[in-house]
Amino acid sequence: MDPQASEQRPTNVNQSQADGSAPAAPPTASLAPGSSMRASGIGLGTAQSPPAHYPQRRSVSVGGVQIGGGAPCVIQSMTTTPTRDWEATLAQVIRLADAGCQLVRLSVPDEASAVGFGEVKKRSPVPLIADVHFHHRMALRSIEEGADKIRLNPGNVTRREHIEEVAKELLAARIPVRVGSNSGSIAPRYKTQYVPDPVGAIVGSAREYVEQLREFGVEDIVVALKSHDPMTTVECYRRFAATEPWPLHIGVTEAGPGITGAARSAVALGLLLSEGIGDTMRVSLANDPVEEVYVCREILASLNLRKTVRVVACPTCARVEFDLLGLVERLEKPLLSLDAPISIAIMGCAVNGPGEARDADIGICAAGGRYMLFKKGEIVRSDLTEADFAGVLSDEIFEMTGKRLAL
Repeated sequence: MDPQASEQRPTNVNQSQADGSAPAAPPTASLAPGSSMRASGIGLGTAQSPPAHYPQRRSVSVGGVQIGGGAPCVIQSMTTTPTRDWEATLAQVIRLADAGCQLVRLSVPDEASAVGFGEVKKRSPVPLIADVHFHHRMALRSIEEGADKIRLNPGNVTRREHIEEVAKELLAARIPVRVGSNSGSIAPRYKTQYVPDPVGAIVGSAREYVEQLREFGVEDIVVALKSHDPMTTVECYRRFAATEPWPLHIGVTEAGPGITGAARSAVALGLLLSEGIGDTMRVSLANDPVEEVYVCREILASLNLRKTVRVVACPTCARVEFDLLGLVERLEKPLLSLDAPISIAIMGCAVNGPGEARDADIGICAAGGRYMLFKKGEIVRSDLTEADFAGVLSDEIFEMTGKRLAL
């Protein structure tokens, strides 16, 4: 799928429905009797087919990083350190940037955090977003400290005069704002609607907040519409994207730890990105935030929306002749940190490699007591030992990319 082509859609933005109700364009999908998308007990009832076309997203610049307007999807994450501890926060920002994160969000709950935000901003290798809840003055302070973008919560920054004050400073600083409407961040008047109609409540809350910002002249707007339920999330974005031109920050909120969070995020984000929805993305894991970046990269690479390292490894069986799982565990993080469009295979026997991994740029395997290196399906060395594998792969990758693995 071509990320540029996926954005080339006719603009049709005059059907916005402030109450969050579904537009007429998307037809309802037919379901077999008794079937349902309510897999988790929270959700949708029935699924809808996506509209044939979505409006083209507007373009917004966040510290020089383009979101929307046909640009490739931008990876972002969020720090987990107290922002007031700016040195620890900066260290995490640098780790995120080294892993491939393009934008980083920092929470700014109080004055000490605003000061810390400013210290990190002076030294950050990537643009920074200030995450603001409850206190609109923290948005104003974050702008003073050089924020590249502000995230506002429609559920708790609600007073009209406060929104107007923030809008004035956004315009003066010429920075964008994200309207973060999700299951825990909806406007008060939509909260009673949430239980019977979570999609309508999340979408309606976002549209209403966008219109308030626009009343005060703000047009550089990004919108997020997240739920912890993947299919509710998908329907929120489909419904909003059907009529609105604003760039979309996609993600499943509070997706969970490790495997659980990665799987739930991959389902929702994979569906949305395959339909051309998603201008920037975050995978929200209860883990080291660097893991979020790796999962984002893999989702994009799996959809051919980003060229990066592809690691192919067999699951092992009785034919395996070396500690494949141990080698994969040792190499996984260094390989994921490598930003190069190559495929690497780590295979346990002659059946899987170089046979089933013949398309890999480079790979290793073992068969009949021989430890081999192969390229594009051709064995080029068979004089290795198991202890050689990691070093030989590192040397070959350096020859191909000019980059060393951090083993």
